[in-house]
Amino acid sequence: MRCYLNQLGIINSLGGDRDSVLQSLLSGSRAGLNREVTLLRGGRTTVAEWPGPLPAIEPPWRHYNSRNNRLLLAALNQIREAVDAAIQRHGPQRVAVVLGSSTSGVREGEQAVAADHHGQPRPSDYHYRQQEVGSPSDFLADFLAVTGPAMTISTACTSSAKSIIAGARLLQAGLCDVVLAGGVDSLCGLTVNGFDALESVSAGQSNPFSRRRDGINIGEGAALFLMSREAGGLSLMGWGETSDAHHISAPDPEGRGAEAAMRAALDQAGRAAGDVAYLNLHGTGTIKNDLMESHAVARVFPEGVACGSSKGMTGHTLGAAGATEAAFCWLALHPDHGDGRLPPHVWDGEADPALAPLSLIDTDSRVRGGVRLAMSNSFAFGGSNAVLLIGDA
Repeated sequence: MRCYLNQLGIINSLGGDRDSVLQSLLSGSRAGLNREVTLLRGGRTTVAEWPGPLPAIEPPWRHYNSRNNRLLLAALNQIREAVDAAIQRHGPQRVAVVLGSSTSGVREGEQAVAADHHGQPRPSDYHYRQQEVGSPSDFLADFLAVTGPAMTISTACTSSAKSIIAGARLLQAGLCDVVLAGGVDSLCGLTVNGFDALESVSAGQSNPFSRRRDGINIGEGAALFLMSREAGGLSLMGWGETSDAHHISAPDPEGRGAEAAMRAALDQAGRAAGDVAYLNLHGTGTIKNDLMESHAVARVFPEGVACGSSKGMTGHTLGAAGATEAAFCWLALHPDHGDGRLPPHVWDGEADPALAPLSLIDTDSRVRGGVRLAMSNSFAFGGSNAVLLIGDA
């Protein structure tokens, strides 16, 4: 039984809706890497922040008020008409919410702790529940008054890729008829400085797969799909999930789990590697991840595949990355949005001889005739690997 990604709402540093995000993405814009921050250990890094206004969360939902949930609400508002119609058609008990997040409302917790530290009153609308990992799914289910399964998955950088997979399994099991699946993460000091403590943040702008790469830029955003068994949009044709069980923060250097996840997605879809027109690489710009991923991709795609990392434009949106990058595949392939162009790989062009050669996309690349199948890689701390295969066939 096939599951469909019928509708998409998206917001990140590239734009506040589908069209603006796609336009910036296809142009290779780095305007979203828009703010420098000072790190606690010294030095500076660049982050990718949504620069515009966000919708307010009004009573009776003010206890959910956080930047994270406002980003999520901005994504929801783009597909609200379709969501309301689905709830009306199937009933609120048949609508599930499955989201991925790693930060939730930690930013608001930081502000409350800072107020305590300086002997000032906490923000009047602060509540500790804002920073619970389940807050995004609780908020969305409560806001829409849906009563199907609601959960937030937090597996670091695979969180929202896994939310889409979990949503598909709920549909296949007949536990619901509609799933709101995706992810959301917002910038906060804990995350930025935590990655700096791991010596994983870039001193400038991320440079995936370059010999000069020195780490990631943290970003923020939300991507929300309306999923169902009803044909429309694009199809989730296959997926693969594996676990390296190698190290808490470093990938298996051989990339065996990453390779197995890619092969599992292809096998489930009944497709060969040569059928894939576009691969969105995990491509963090860290030394170990890019090394591992290049060799895993080269083994799965020995004839090559048009590929690139979008993190050089959006930063790494962490728990939102899997859904965000699946959304980029969706936008590139969707006949109502994309025009055949593929997102370019933005870097300095300085290849690393230690990496397996990849067919990195330039600004003139297009989907080759008739082939409309895209793969999105997500790899995370703890050796969590999740791969999605999206198409219109």
